[in-house]
Amino acid sequence: MIDQLGPAEWAAIRLSLRVALVATICALPVAIAVAYLLARKSFPGRQLLNGLVHLPLVLPPVVTGYLLLVLFGRQGALGAVLYDIFGITLAFRWTGAALAAAIMAFPLMVRAIRLAIEAVDQGLEQAAETLGASRWRIWGTITLPLILPGILAGAVLGFAKALGEFGATITFVAAIPGQTQTIPSAIYGLLQVPGGEGAVTGLVVISVVLAMGALLMSEWLAHRMSKRLGR
Repeated sequence: MIDQLGPAEWAAIRLSLRVALVATICALPVAIAVAYLLARKSFPGRQLLNGLVHLPLVLPPVVTGYLLLVLFGRQGALGAVLYDIFGITLAFRWTGAALAAAIMAFPLMVRAIRLAIEAVDQGLEQAAETLGASRWRIWGTITLPLILPGILAGAVLGFAKALGEFGATITFVAAIPGQTQTIPSAIYGLLQVPGGEGAVTGLVVISVVLAMGALLMSEWLAHRMSKRLGR
């Protein structure tokens, strides 16, 4: 199994971890902001924003990848601007894989964080406000510590989702060995090759271990933080 993995498979594992980590780090601040807006604010277009956030969950991943290719390809509406001004190309690059993974993981992160924000007793925040605390101080000393378990859970769930992303990634960045080939695309490629079953089994085992490890860590971190906060 694992001993049958070659350099290309180990490169896919390393790239998957890199892509998932970058996707999670980049998406997390935006997910916190969007979750706060959806949980606490009322504004025109709120339901539209909520629908757009959750759209990757219901769209076929290949459709999401195609839309990314249209928008961020070299000739795309946003991709052309990024290339002409900053020299940045996302399509068929590992950074594009991170973008696709971040978009697919984003709804899970927002949902976990939003539920945590909605569970906060706003009376605590109002009491701090009457004592003269600024909004940023209330956020940093009351709200953020209380929602930290939800943020950690969302981040780990997002990481696990990004680690297993396939459809949008392969459509947007293909599966170039050593450059954009992640674990799922490596498994798919090996399934097309006679005699690749051993390497496939090894990659599947590693995928299961990584995914289960991320989920168990999410539960452990959320439980530990809730215990610290006296919940």
